[in-house]
Amino acid sequence: MPRIGITGHSNLTADTVPLVADGIRAVLAEHPASGLVGVTCLARGADQVFARVVLALGGAVEVVLPAADYRERKVKPGNAADFDALISTAAIVHTMPFTESNREAYMAASEHVLGTVDAIIAVWDGGPSGGHGGTADVVDAARERGLPVTVVWPDGAERD
Repeated sequence: MPRIGITGHSNLTADTVPLVADGIRAVLAEHPASGLVGVTCLARGADQVFARVVLALGGAVEVVLPAADYRERKVKPGNAADFDALISTAAIVHTMPFTESNREAYMAASEHVLGTVDAIIAVWDGGPSGGHGGTADVVDAARERGLPVTVVWPDGAERD
């Protein structure tokens, strides 16, 4: 049963979303479809695109929330319906033992994801993290653990 995690940019442009979805779909096609589990922090952008692709392929989604206040504090009104719909499909929702969503909580949640998966997909433009716990930090942590990392950044992909 393949367990695949996601890290990636939350600020994908609208035109980039289908490109990234196709890229994730192509990577997941390399793994057995039977028993696919996608592990995600369910942030806007790459994480939610990944969750939708996993579900469309018939896989299960496990969610790792960085902190108890994540939904109320970090999910923007324009993304709340998508977040709620996706989290309602989760096989498991694990909330990290932080009361406040911050950089420390984000990195801890990503470390938790890394500890439960066989490989990581990184929707990443190759640039440095915008703060502790960003995509580049998670990619570095995955590589330090010896986890296979597949970078998805299709031609034409852009961030807001």
